[in-house]
Amino acid sequence: MTATDLQGPERFRLLASFAAGRSVEVAETPDGPAHTNGRTIFVSAGGDTERQRREVLLQSALLAAGSLEPQLVKSLRARPGLGRRYLAVEGRRALADLADRLPAAAPLSAAAPPITATADESLEIARSRAKLADPPDWFGAIRPTRLRNAPPVPGERAADKDLRLRFDRVDADDEQDDEGDDGPAEESKILKLFDNPLFNSEAVGDFLRKLLGADRSAGGSGTGGAEMRVGAVRRGRAAGPEARPLPTRIHFTGDAKPGAAVGVGGALHAEWDVHHNRYRPDWCRVIDYPLTTHADVSAGAVTHDDVLRRRLSRVGLGPKVLRRRADGDELDVEALVDLSVDLRCGFSPPEHIYNEHRKIARNLGVLILLDASGSATDSDPAGLAVHDHQRRAAATLAATLEHLGDRVAVYAFRSQGRHAVHLPAIKTFDQRFNALTRARLNQLKPSNYTRLGAAIRGAGEILKAEAGTPNRLLVVLSDGHPYDDGYEGRYAEADAHRALDELRMDGVGCLCLSLGTTGGTEALERVFGAAGHASAATLAELSPRMDELFMAPLRELAAPKPVPSRREMP
Repeated sequence: MTATDLQGPERFRLLASFAAGRSVEVAETPDGPAHTNGRTIFVSAGGDTERQRREVLLQSALLAAGSLEPQLVKSLRARPGLGRRYLAVEGRRALADLADRLPAAAPLSAAAPPITATADESLEIARSRAKLADPPDWFGAIRPTRLRNAPPVPGERAADKDLRLRFDRVDADDEQDDEGDDGPAEESKILKLFDNPLFNSEAVGDFLRKLLGADRSAGGSGTGGAEMRVGAVRRGRAAGPEARPLPTRIHFTGDAKPGAAVGVGGALHAEWDVHHNRYRPDWCRVIDYPLTTHADVSAGAVTHDDVLRRRLSRVGLGPKVLRRRADGDELDVEALVDLSVDLRCGFSPPEHIYNEHRKIARNLGVLILLDASGSATDSDPAGLAVHDHQRRAAATLAATLEHLGDRVAVYAFRSQGRHAVHLPAIKTFDQRFNALTRARLNQLKPSNYTRLGAAIRGAGEILKAEAGTPNRLLVVLSDGHPYDDGYEGRYAEADAHRALDELRMDGVGCLCLSLGTTGGTEALERVFGAAGHASAATLAELSPRMDELFMAPLRELAAPKPVPSRREMP
């Protein structure tokens, strides 16, 4: 159907929408003169085509000129005489504005030129005592009630009420149901129990009366709980001394050198001061950067440990469904359908129709943190340096875990004062542990000192941000003796222990492996805890129980925390 096929007022819809500047409908009015409600223009029923066209042009012109805005028409309610006078003046102005855009309206405007420039001016003249001629019949009328109650039009200009955020005040009494009983409320039968002589606790009785609304005040109109005492609430303005400060990121690039520090990251970390029982915010400057020194690929050999691989392959942390099993936990519907089809076709397949749920999925992220400080240059009784033991263990662990499908990263750490804690990245989580990476690890030389707490915090942030696995484990290969400028003894051990507690609270397990050292394990227990470390001459001695060493800190994270008793609470 085309526009020429339309019959009745609908054929003026395109003209009305163009003249009004928005989409409007056109229909015949069931009663009365022509008018509009903002969405539909109603023309006189039974009128000829020319009359209806004029009515459409006039009402569309009023909409386009803003003559029917709510703030204007609200003063015309219940005042038909004022509405007729306003229409006589404003209709001429609206037609004149429309004639500039639509030549078809020019003859109508020429017959009655405008005498005002704005709608407010037209309303002011209509309210005055000036003598005005009555508008033509095809001007129709203005229906303020229909204009104010009409729903909003898509594309319509927003009114002031749409742009204003209003809150209407509502009294509590107004929200109550007016049909409620005005007389006194019936006394509760349950509350009568509290007046029973057998209920001999007056304090409990008074408490329940006040809580449930049966107060003893004279008016008896109080709500439940109104007579109960309310204690004061104090808002904390500052964090406590033991609140952990967040690390402050360091930005190494700038406008002058946008690519000067590609791959370099770092942050200012807090340090725990056990002597004053508080944190030192932004105390240590920890920088991680890629290790890009030249390496001989021929020196990238890795010792393979079959026992270690078998033990670590048992570390299953996620559920996995094994389908088409001979026995299992539930029926495999798809396998059952295939079995039925094969039997009907005359085959005799094995009845593997079960699903088995086993905790064997690999969803572990491990960051191996290798001690590259000067303390690792000590030698074992066989003459091999501690650093060599730890370096070989890091290579074997990384290669084994990567082969099993875990996400692995290898970082070293050393420090020279609190402003220079370095974490050279030997292998990131997104890199492969290839020959070049292994060669760089084998050629790593120890130097400087061991600020263990800052290194653990920096490595923990990398592990939390880049591992991408629900289970995360930090494996520290070190002798466990922290030492740096102004960082030793009880202060250093307490800070490292605090850093490990912070990681555990963030859902990261921690394990320390001390290889090739001859010192005691007392310091390791003070820092890592009794179950968080293991010592041996070589990694091969720990391989038979490596699965338990890995699972112990992860189980500790999943175990519920004990609730301290009132006597233990400070």
